[in-house]
Amino acid sequence: MESIEILSVVESVSYEKGIEEGIIFSALEVAIASASLRHFHEDANLTVSIDRTSGEYSTLRHWLVAAEGDEDFHKETHVTEADSSMSIGDTFSSNVPNVKFGRIETQAARQVMMQKVREAERDNIVSMFRSQDNSLVNGTVKRVTRDNIIVDIGNDVEAIMPRDQLLPGEICKINERVRAVLQIKEVEGRGSQLMLSRSCPEMVTELFKVEVPEINEDIIEIRGIARDPGSRSKITVKTNDGRIDPVGACVGMRGTRVQSVSGELEGERIDIIIYDDNPAQMVINALAPAKVESIVMDEDSRSMELAVNEENLALAIGSRGQNIRLASRLVGWELNIISSNEAEAKERVVEAEFQAKLMTQLNINESEAESLIGGEFLTFDDIAYAEDSKIMSALKVDEARCSEIKAAAADAALMDAMGEITQEESNLESLSELGFKSQDIEILVSKALKSKDDIAELAVDELQDIIQISDKEAAKIIMKARESWFK
Repeated sequence: MESIEILSVVESVSYEKGIEEGIIFSALEVAIASASLRHFHEDANLTVSIDRTSGEYSTLRHWLVAAEGDEDFHKETHVTEADSSMSIGDTFSSNVPNVKFGRIETQAARQVMMQKVREAERDNIVSMFRSQDNSLVNGTVKRVTRDNIIVDIGNDVEAIMPRDQLLPGEICKINERVRAVLQIKEVEGRGSQLMLSRSCPEMVTELFKVEVPEINEDIIEIRGIARDPGSRSKITVKTNDGRIDPVGACVGMRGTRVQSVSGELEGERIDIIIYDDNPAQMVINALAPAKVESIVMDEDSRSMELAVNEENLALAIGSRGQNIRLASRLVGWELNIISSNEAEAKERVVEAEFQAKLMTQLNINESEAESLIGGEFLTFDDIAYAEDSKIMSALKVDEARCSEIKAAAADAALMDAMGEITQEESNLESLSELGFKSQDIEILVSKALKSKDDIAELAVDELQDIIQISDKEAAKIIMKARESWFK
């Protein structure tokens, strides 16, 4: 290629596409190197450097310095220490004559350059919209394909809305106006892409920002959202001004604000819930109007067991478990719901088991064990660290006997703790036996997956959502964890 031709191409493309000349020069360097490669070995490493003023270019070829006896040594890609006067592992570079371009080389260079220009043009467009990432945008449907909806979002800029990002049953027609959340996503092999979604949680948040001025003024905050697109959403709100009711502000006069949001989302039902720092209270708020009678929390596994009376059970669970599922996602805890009768029965079993332990390990009779449980001494620690007067009052014993019982309770508490540690060590060892790396085990434990049985209950995609692992390896590990099921 002639230098004057190169300068002309750079100037014209830069003017037409609105791209900096430096980017066009870089694209041309890659294009010329790619086209020149046709005249060298297929594994040759070439770079081209263009003088930005004169348009003249030079071609450099690179070889890796290696020992001639190395089994990977190839004269087209490697050079010896003696020939290069460099050390093994270095890169030796030398100018080679520029290739004279014919029709085929010119066409190949043009294709590569235009591809790079399109990528630069796309990057420019993406950078224009970077500040609007995860924000609501308006657009006009331009084309409808089998998999995607192509939407013009202004200035002839197109964004892609995959069909799975529409609401269930929603149909888009050409020239129809749509509102959606703009999301800038990295697509493998294609770089950053402008994507649209109407099914993401941010869609609900952004619509409320439009309808409720107090949110934009930071008087009200949306602290969380869980959504089944097109069906039901739960959002938590908090006020920064005690004089304003956040739920009332989001609902609006006669429900106008929430109805506007729901109407945009094809009638999606929206529950607005008061935010609370206490996760147990958050669950109670999220399940209202169903009344939760008791909650047992396990902070290690981030799970709660909720007791609800029979009348409220169906309401708390919701159609196909939707209500409890959304509440669980909103709070970030696993929620297990049972009836009050089941909870009471379970509590009686636990109390009976603990009563038997008390009688055996503290050497007390059944009546005394019942007295301790009735006095709300429900763990060995409760007994070991209680005031002497309370133990003496509950059991009607003297100070010497009280000290003896508390010492026995302290020993029992220590034995329980050691048993838990041993079990935890055993579980972690079982995870190692499955082939997990130490960093993966830490992630699994943080997700309350602490044993082989926990892994055995997972599906391949569920395990892949937690750690980076191939389909084949995930399936192999899960089947290994399930071996005990078939014995």
